[in-house]
Amino acid sequence: MHETLERWGSQRAFILAVTGAAVGLGNIWRFPYITGENGGAAFLLLYVAFVALLGLPVMMAEIMIGRAGRRSPMQSLLQLANQAGATPHWRWLGWFGGVTVFLILSFYSVVSGWSIEYLVESVNGDFVGSTPAEIGAGFDAFLADPLRMTFNHTLFLLLTMSVVAAGVANGLEKLNNLMMPLLYLLLLVLVGYAATTDGFGTALAWLFRPDLSAVTPLVVMHAMGHAFFTLAVGACALMAYGAYMPDHQSLPRAAVAVAALDVTVALLAGIAIFSVVFSQGIDPGEGPGLMFVTLPIAFAELPWGQLWLGLFFLLLLMATWTSSINLAEPMVAGLQGVGLKRGQAAALVGVAVWLVGLLSVFSFSSLAEVHWIAGMNFFELVTTVPTELFLPVGGLLIAIFAAWVMPRDIALRALDAGPAGYRVWRTVVRYVSIPLTLVVLFSTLI
Repeated sequence: MHETLERWGSQRAFILAVTGAAVGLGNIWRFPYITGENGGAAFLLLYVAFVALLGLPVMMAEIMIGRAGRRSPMQSLLQLANQAGATPHWRWLGWFGGVTVFLILSFYSVVSGWSIEYLVESVNGDFVGSTPAEIGAGFDAFLADPLRMTFNHTLFLLLTMSVVAAGVANGLEKLNNLMMPLLYLLLLVLVGYAATTDGFGTALAWLFRPDLSAVTPLVVMHAMGHAFFTLAVGACALMAYGAYMPDHQSLPRAAVAVAALDVTVALLAGIAIFSVVFSQGIDPGEGPGLMFVTLPIAFAELPWGQLWLGLFFLLLLMATWTSSINLAEPMVAGLQGVGLKRGQAAALVGVAVWLVGLLSVFSFSSLAEVHWIAGMNFFELVTTVPTELFLPVGGLLIAIFAAWVMPRDIALRALDAGPAGYRVWRTVVRYVSIPLTLVVLFSTLI
């Protein structure tokens, strides 16, 4: 097992890379509709609390393992388990994380292909003058067309894997340094536009004035589960990033910065989306179709709606592109660990993800009536099980390994927060994060 020689070029590059891994569909597609379905501000308040109490400490644990091992996730876990005198079977957590990331990326690529389609249609002005029925029917027709879906899925994966194949410094770092600031700039422009709409004040009140009567056990569970998904915690992807972390960087400060940037994207996206939705009198609880049906309907009625809708789908494409690149990296790093060259590993991962992604593509046409578990088709299964079951399981095992198994002196050095900071982190993980994760896991199973 050879230590990785690659490093992020700066502390800023590491923060942008981890933010790029975290920011994506969870913030811009899933957060708005799941907030809409769960009562607005009450859900938001719980989500932010769980990011702080659950997501952030487990994120630190995951990065810390990678930083201490300086290898692929499987190799780092094996090395640290051996140093602790623990079972070598801990290395299979890295394999489990790889399977989780693989399944998530397979549907991520398909949904990101939708954003390519809608970006092109927005620029062409296809939604201008369309009725709500026509826009909804257009989305259904697109989903039922496997050739268009496959083309966009293929194009998105080619964009993703070409950057991963270029390496950490030449590929991931350069793209993150360019795209992440641009993503925030676009978001701020969209929020500035949202402030001119009639629904801006209503959206702010709905997002930031909690109605505690809206809190139910199900809302609490959704908030905890989303804290995992939005931070990309539990799939060992951040473990791979920790292996490239600069030697002299405060891990807690970096993790807090990433969590703050991640939550900020979700909040800004929510403000932009719900301002437009409320200005048109549309129900915010429209579900997953909020992005691809409700928003085009809303923007089609507004001045310069074609321009703003195009900017929004450009933002979504950028976020999913950086996120998918960062999700693919740990799989490529793992294959490099067994002797493959980076280009070969990237090609192998890309082809495998593409093939499994086709099952999601055909879930809306020829495989729509093929049900796997609990009456779900493949797309429903792959968007539910990895995010709501595998991520909490992975996060739980990562937290247990870091707080109970990993040698204290190694963990102390890798966390780089001093003895007092380490004690605080370990106490929170052992007695807050792990119990909360168990609650998420059992609630999901129930």
